[in-house]
Amino acid sequence: MNARLDAEINTNISNPTGLWRWFGSTWLVALLVALPVLSVFYLALFPKENIWSHLAETVLPVYVITTLELMVGVGALAVATGVVTAWLVTMCRFPGKKYFEWALMLPFAVPAYVIAYVYTDLLEYAGPVQTTLREFFGWQTARDYWFPEIRSLGGAILMLAFVLYPYVYLLVRASFLEQSNSLRDASRLLGCSPLQSFLRISLPIARPAVAVGLALVSMETINDFGTVDFFAVKSMSAGIYDTWLNMGNLGGSAQIASLMMFFVVTLILLERLARARQKQFNSSDRFKAIDTYKLTGWKAAFAWSVCALPILLGFLIPVLILGSYAIQHLDQLDQEDFLTYAGNSFFLSAAAALITILIALLLAYSKRLYRYKSLTAAANFASLGYAMPGAVLAIGVIIPLAAFDNVVDDFMRSTFDISTGLLLSGTTFAIIFAYSVRFLAVSTGAVESSLNKITPTMDMASRSLGLNPLQTLMRVHLPLIKGGIVSAGLVVFVDCMKELPATLILRPFNYDTLATFVYQFASDEMLEECSLAALLIVAVGIIPVILLTRTITSTREES
Repeated sequence: MNARLDAEINTNISNPTGLWRWFGSTWLVALLVALPVLSVFYLALFPKENIWSHLAETVLPVYVITTLELMVGVGALAVATGVVTAWLVTMCRFPGKKYFEWALMLPFAVPAYVIAYVYTDLLEYAGPVQTTLREFFGWQTARDYWFPEIRSLGGAILMLAFVLYPYVYLLVRASFLEQSNSLRDASRLLGCSPLQSFLRISLPIARPAVAVGLALVSMETINDFGTVDFFAVKSMSAGIYDTWLNMGNLGGSAQIASLMMFFVVTLILLERLARARQKQFNSSDRFKAIDTYKLTGWKAAFAWSVCALPILLGFLIPVLILGSYAIQHLDQLDQEDFLTYAGNSFFLSAAAALITILIALLLAYSKRLYRYKSLTAAANFASLGYAMPGAVLAIGVIIPLAAFDNVVDDFMRSTFDISTGLLLSGTTFAIIFAYSVRFLAVSTGAVESSLNKITPTMDMASRSLGLNPLQTLMRVHLPLIKGGIVSAGLVVFVDCMKELPATLILRPFNYDTLATFVYQFASDEMLEECSLAALLIVAVGIIPVILLTRTITSTREES
């Protein structure tokens, strides 16, 4: 096989024009994706008005400490929920288990800011819960009783954990499904109970999956803006928005953004360090049916309750409340503004999905054609945008685009006495560019995974028939990987539909999407008026949940 691959590589290298064409295209994409990151660091180092010392003495310590507390709280709850539920639905048999396998992914469809608006409306002083309690117990004012404040750091931790734990659940369950029965059987023969077997065998083996899930949860926590802004939690994401738009200092926001990037890089390094010394090899029985434990009585009831609670809190309650509100505002479906916002969301998301798929094909196919380390590095570098929080990405996008607009405008003014205005910044191009950079990693991973499943002999056969690499891609590979392409496009589409920080900052004047529409109305305590839009975002978000559920449940049977 290696000899065949080397022969194919030598055939590709014999065409230097094609090599440089693919090589140059790959690196051009990588540099374009890197442009926002480089722009943020450049502006942070050379701001027009340096307020770093002022930030460091006043608000920056609060932003850093609050962000760390948020990450630790959300991470701990997400890991606990994801690991326990993943083990229960994988290793145990109890009533409703088959439904919980896919239902535990449903909160993944709900954006964090949507669930924050719903629970605030439900639990605030004038909400139905506290109103009912006052009427039942005869309390007159808030001084007569104590009720936890939903708009707080603790409330933000709960809201984010409700919808982010599926990251851990998905990865850890996949790890449990791949584990060997023989190891667990050996532990049982040595006298371990099912719980001890879980703690001593299953959980340590699944630690790399836990580390990856925790890193993803932490990055999404850092990225969140809608929840922390609505709850007045002073995280770094909210600090970027406040420093830029309220204080009018883009350089200061870039400096905070650079610090956020340091947090993200640290998370990635810690995640890799956690997995560095663990090597696992597939066992001969990993495709055999899993021996599960049958739970009865109170144990079955407890397992059912543990699995049902995150679904109830993270999906059913928000959807039922939004649904009850949406029924009262179905007339919005005929309103021009609502249809415009929906159309904007679908257009931006579809455009970004198409662009990321095209770029992903370029990157993945370049790596397949020429196995150079530099090409692999470029493709991997181009996927780093997913690690950039939306607020950071917005700053990185607006800086080069605004600079380009200013250069063109100055040239046109001095040469033709014509002002071109905003050509790229302040337009939908900026939003699509940001979406494409942020979610390119999703498309690249899916496309590359699909391409890797195609044997190299298919390439050699097409080349022997006189097809060049591009024709081989179009006629041979695309028909074979269309399933992976569609799946990747759908996931990117849904992620773009839910994206709030970058959209909020980069959108043109008087241009709204469903996400910004929900944010504006919910921030003004008008959740009922935006409930239909929020419900539509949730409904679209269920698509990747179905795809991911099918992927993990088809890997192994249970006995």
